Amino acid sequence: MNGKTIIGGLVVAAGLLLGAQPSDACTNVIITPGASADGSVLVSYAADSHWLFGELYYAPAADWKEGSKRRIYDWDSGRYLGEIDQVPHTYQRVGNMNEHQLIIGETTFGGRHELVDKHGGIDYGSLIYIALERCKTAREAIQCMTGLANEYGYASEGETFTIADKNEVWIMEMVGKGMIMKNGRNRNKGVVWVARRVPDGYICAHANQARIRTFPLHDPDNCLYAEDVISFARKREWFDGEDDEFSFADTYCPLDFGAMRGCEARVWSAFNLLSNGWFSYEDENGRIVTKDASAWLDYALGHNADNRLPLFIQPAKKMTVKDIADVMRDHYEGTPLDMTQDIGAGGNALPYRWRPMEFEFDGKTYVNERAIATQQTGFWFVGQARGAFPDVIGGILWFGTDDAATSYVTPIYTNITKVPKCFEEGNGNMLTYSPTSSFWINNRISNACYRMYNQMAPFVRKEIDAFERDQLEKVHQADIEALDLYKAAAEKAVAKAQKKGYAYDPKTDTGSDMNPVKRHLTDYSVSTAQDQFKAWRKLEEILLVKFIDGNVKPQNPDGTFVHGEFSKTQPGKIDWPGYTDMWKEVVATEHGAILEVKE
Repeated sequence: MNGKTIIGGLVVAAGLLLGAQPSDACTNVIITPGASADGSVLVSYAADSHWLFGELYYAPAADWKEGSKRRIYDWDSGRYLGEIDQVPHTYQRVGNMNEHQLIIGETTFGGRHELVDKHGGIDYGSLIYIALERCKTAREAIQCMTGLANEYGYASEGETFTIADKNEVWIMEMVGKGMIMKNGRNRNKGVVWVARRVPDGYICAHANQARIRTFPLHDPDNCLYAEDVISFARKREWFDGEDDEFSFADTYCPLDFGAMRGCEARVWSAFNLLSNGWFSYEDENGRIVTKDASAWLDYALGHNADNRLPLFIQPAKKMTVKDIADVMRDHYEGTPLDMTQDIGAGGNALPYRWRPMEFEFDGKTYVNERAIATQQTGFWFVGQARGAFPDVIGGILWFGTDDAATSYVTPIYTNITKVPKCFEEGNGNMLTYSPTSSFWINNRISNACYRMYNQMAPFVRKEIDAFERDQLEKVHQADIEALDLYKAAAEKAVAKAQKKGYAYDPKTDTGSDMNPVKRHLTDYSVSTAQDQFKAWRKLEEILLVKFIDGNVKPQNPDGTFVHGEFSKTQPGKIDWPGYTDMWKEVVATEHGAILEVKE
């Protein structure tokens, strides 16, 4: 997501500097097939914005008449940008996945402010959803997105995209060329970009800072780039070395303290969690090197810009959907950046800091930490592309709304025919409460937890863990049932194709011949989401009763509350957990003379 601050000629990614305004910031974690437990591609994405409402975007497949146009609206602001030619057929998209298991996520890095094209006709959000409508593979999406940005002009700041299909994953970094206006037209229209394929068996992450530095110039299987990505930098006098020394990130989005502390620190933390604290990566000589995560701590803290993180690392084990979802719940726990371990966490270990992202005291400026999990998330997901399955079954968007730390993800198959009511577009907005909206019930729960976090959040987390683990099992059963329906549908479709003499591949068919499969997956996705939504509404009631006014009421194993000996309407016991020792120490030190109990 967007929301950067211009300082000293650069658009600062995290806004962690004096004078910065509140910003948005997203995080992507990427798992290749060889690094996942079931051979699937996994991509997580948190769309973090103080202005973004959490809902599930849905557009069914469609055929378009010749001459049709597609209107373009800037995803961040809603501003109308113009229209482009429509294609004859568009694929179904559900959130940030499509019917053929293509997944696209993003994080905005900003970059050099003079490269923003204020007259551009297409923004980064529109590029994502148009590519999902038009492409089946990651390579097709790269070609589509860069082609559209060059043709119509790129209206956004610098962006890192995750572009994944069922076989491979790429990260692509793109920035505009700025403006040279003549007769009302931009003669500098277009983008410079580079895309790297994540090696199979490796993982990657990005979080609002450009990460691709030097890249192979003659390896199209693993690296693609704009023809003028280097020559454009030479023309602007930003680079004068040898081509193989050119660094995209250092040229188009140079590092500063905010980029390291507010952005790259999240990548460091994700790598730390997924590697069990040991980063194994390929060095510039092609050798596998393993180092303790602490070797990059000075970089994550924003103290050493020369100690750059590797672009890709190997995970400690084969990763699951649940593993990646839990990474998205991170607040730097157990590290020197742990947000629960200073007085800013209050007396209940709250791992959040409200905006702005810095504060001044006694002539110095300090940061309010920014972790992967954050309060202003609109929606988040773990996209799962499963090449072992036919397309009609393979794609699952594990979708959630609001703060990942206190919300769940529920499986939404990408060939559903309708969206669950709790996720429907238009079911509430940032200024309109809806009692049937997932976004609003999750906000009610997360904001309740913020007042007694160390007591309430673990209670909610148990419910999340139970649901998500249960769904991993139930999805397996749903797959088995869907495969039986698929086999029957495929046999009929193959016979029909042979009779009429046309080519047919049931593996990629997501059309009407597969309607029995789609009905089954729709029923499963919708009923699961709606049942969990009802459970979450009930959970909010339990939280209110259990934790009201700082009291904690114990419960029996069956979930009922422990009542008194003589009345079933009064609690039999109330716990008062009090505050953390850190809070007690600070209060005693600062105000002990007034509060101390005297003999």
